[in-house]
Amino acid sequence: MKKTLTEVSYSKEQLLESKKYAARRDLLGVLLENRKSYTEAQVTRKINEFMKGKVK
Repeated sequence: MKKTLTEVSYSKEQLLESKKYAARRDLLGVLLENRKSYTEAQVTRKINEFMKGKVK
C-alpha cells in the first residue's frame, strides 16, 4: 500500500497568527490574498521572490 503525502494548506489569517512567520507578519499581510490557502512551500517561495526583487 502506497502512502501519499498531502501538504497542508493554511489561510492567510492562520499564517499571520503563526509563530513561524511572526517576523514576516507585515510582509505576509501584503503578499498573501484573502480567502486563499497556501502551503508552507508556497509562502516561503513568495517571501524569497519578494526579497530577491529589484528596487524600483
